[in-house]
Amino acid sequence: MPAYMIVEVETTEEALMAEYRKHTPGLVAKFGGKFIVRGGKTTCLEGDWTPPRLVVIEFPDMASLDRFYNSPEYKPVLAMRLKAGKSRAIAIEGHPG
Repeated sequence: MPAYMIVEVETTEEALMAEYRKHTPGLVAKFGGKFIVRGGKTTCLEGDWTPPRLVVIEFPDMASLDRFYNSPEYKPVLAMRLKAGKSRAIAIEGHPG
């Protein structure tokens, strides 16, 4: 069953976030992931949710997502994102078909 990592990001240090973005595509691919959404315009349909930036990454399964997020290769890259802004992230299982 696919799994998705959804991240809401508000960048406060653009140069550091740009460096983070250089490293993520290769690491995501290494663990079988692919970007579904990487920024772009958002429109609030309900409530008052207006995230500054959203990223959605699809992985083959939750185990692959966990291996990516907890990998030694991603740890220093994640530290860049956490230092470069405020973010919230969730992992969610997708629908099988």
